Amino acid sequence: MAGNYFGTDGIRGRANKFPMTAEIAMRVGMAAGLSFQRGSHRHRVVLGKDTRLSGYMIENAMVAGLCAAGMDVFLLGPIPTPAVAMLVRSLRADIGVMISASHNPYYDNGIKLFGPDGYKLSDEIEERIESMLDKDVELTLADSDGLGRAKRVDGVHDRYIEFAKRTLPRSMSLSGLRIVVDCANGAAYKVAPEALWELGAEVVAINVEPNGFNINKECGSTHPAGLQKKVHEVRADIGIALDGDADRVVIVDENGAIVDGDQIMAMIAESWHQSGRLAGGGVVSTVMSNLGLERFLGDMKLQLHRTKVGDRYVVEHMRAHGLNVGGEQSGHIVLSDFSTTGDGLVSALQVLACIKRQGRPVSELSKKFEPVPQLLKNVRIAGGKPLEEAPVKAAIEDARNRLGKAGRLVIRPSGTEPLIRVMAEGDDPQLVEAVVNDIVEVISETRSAA
Repeated sequence: MAGNYFGTDGIRGRANKFPMTAEIAMRVGMAAGLSFQRGSHRHRVVLGKDTRLSGYMIENAMVAGLCAAGMDVFLLGPIPTPAVAMLVRSLRADIGVMISASHNPYYDNGIKLFGPDGYKLSDEIEERIESMLDKDVELTLADSDGLGRAKRVDGVHDRYIEFAKRTLPRSMSLSGLRIVVDCANGAAYKVAPEALWELGAEVVAINVEPNGFNINKECGSTHPAGLQKKVHEVRADIGIALDGDADRVVIVDENGAIVDGDQIMAMIAESWHQSGRLAGGGVVSTVMSNLGLERFLGDMKLQLHRTKVGDRYVVEHMRAHGLNVGGEQSGHIVLSDFSTTGDGLVSALQVLACIKRQGRPVSELSKKFEPVPQLLKNVRIAGGKPLEEAPVKAAIEDARNRLGKAGRLVIRPSGTEPLIRVMAEGDDPQLVEAVVNDIVEVISETRSAA
């Protein structure tokens, strides 16, 4: 069973196939439980999930493993990932667990772990847990009289709704705004519409009928076409698209145009900078964020700090360097004044706050910079390490030389799928397309030869 379990965002894979089996989920519960024993008090875990069918299987397996390690488990049911991160601290738990594969289809699932401070685990702690998964840990499990208990807890949705609402000034109301919110048939299908309604908005909620199979299916932040159509249909002021576990957000303006994570970060950073709230003199994002964002921030004498892909690395850099705005182009927005991880609803509320303060439509507020032409293509691989092959290395080096200082090139293996992601950007769109296609072709030929 030996293998690498953790990727860029916890453990993820096809449900009921390695590594997302009930057996491994139980062992993760045991290993995580043993890793966070801190003294003689009753140890507790908060465990949430999204709306996938396989969530039942993974949840019960993890409960068994956690209880075997002597941890009491508080079952939250379907709830956003950022709510789990918040409830770890609110309920003074030792571990937070979220069962979700985020924006992936229903047949995938995953396990995300949070420490007692509400932050995702460091690489070192994940490696320690991973090293225990292939060992016999029976000798270190709880005695028969020290087993954990599991119970479902009520009121957690209300706690999260109140937390989200408090991120806005007490006097601010969303009255007068017509909002369409697409919950992706996922974890926020109850809390997001309720929070917006309680803040005074007129709310049109779509994709709020999960059935175990329809999470992220042609909806949510990765498929916003339905939201765009609904915004036009009901003449809404704004559309908000969350993903399956509601840790990312994409905005649609009143004309149906999409506003991605880079533009959202630019909007919030500018607003916070003007009000004196922005900390650290910049924003943290990943290598995938558009060069236009970097130039926009530079015009305000702010710096864009880049990390490798994964909101966990964005958060680590924010904590290390004292910045309070960060995120990813995909819509993971981290506002550390409020949250320890990406929070789609809270990020959307900050956008709504900009609208209410300035009294201008989303289309005017959200176009902060003209994106530099950028192209991303994925190459599916069956195995091996094509990026280490000589022809691929040569193609990448040639592409960097052709782009020069006026562009960027990012090639990386996906942390969640068997893909190589090839991204280039620069002021010349034809050159960008050419270098991406050339690299994709060489990787495909190398893969075929293998």
